Amino acid sequence: MEQLKYPVSITAADAPQRIRPAYYPEPFASRMGSRQKRPLGDIFGLTNFGVNLTRLAPGESSALRHAHARQDEFIYVVEGAPTLVTEAGETLLQAGMCAGFKAGTGDAHHLVNSSDSHVSYLEIGDRSTGDSVNYPDDDIQFVVGPEGKRKALRKDGSAY
Repeated sequence: MEQLKYPVSITAADAPQRIRPAYYPEPFASRMGSRQKRPLGDIFGLTNFGVNLTRLAPGESSALRHAHARQDEFIYVVEGAPTLVTEAGETLLQAGMCAGFKAGTGDAHHLVNSSDSHVSYLEIGDRSTGDSVNYPDDDIQFVVGPEGKRKALRKDGSAY
C-alpha cells in the first residue's frame, strides 16, 4: 500500500500558523494586528478551495473590507461574537452563525472583533483563477498577474 502524502485528520487548533500574517503591503499589513490564520485545506493538499481557521484578538479585523470578483467566500463562527460589516451595515454574529459572500456582487465585507474576548472562525473560499479584489475603503486592489500570483496595486494601477 502506498504511503499517504497527507494526514487523514488533524486537530485544527494544532495546525501550523501561516508564516506571513497578511498579504497586504504596509500601511495595511500592520492593521491586521496579531491575527492568526491556520491554513487547514493546504495540510490535506486541497487545491480547489481553501479553508482557514482564523483567530482575532479583541480590536482586530479579519481583513480590509473587500469584495472578490470571482471567488465565493463563506465563514462559520466557531467562538466569540464578531461584527460582520457589509454594504448593508453591521451585523453581530455569535458562535454557530455563518455568512456567505457571492463573487461579483461588489458586497464588500470583513469581520471586526469589537468584543473583549477572542473570536475564532472558519473561512472557506474557492480558488478561482483570474480573481481580483476590490477594497472600497482603502487605496489598494489585488490583481492576478500573468504568472498567476496575486499582486497588490494602488487603485491607479501603480505598484506598492
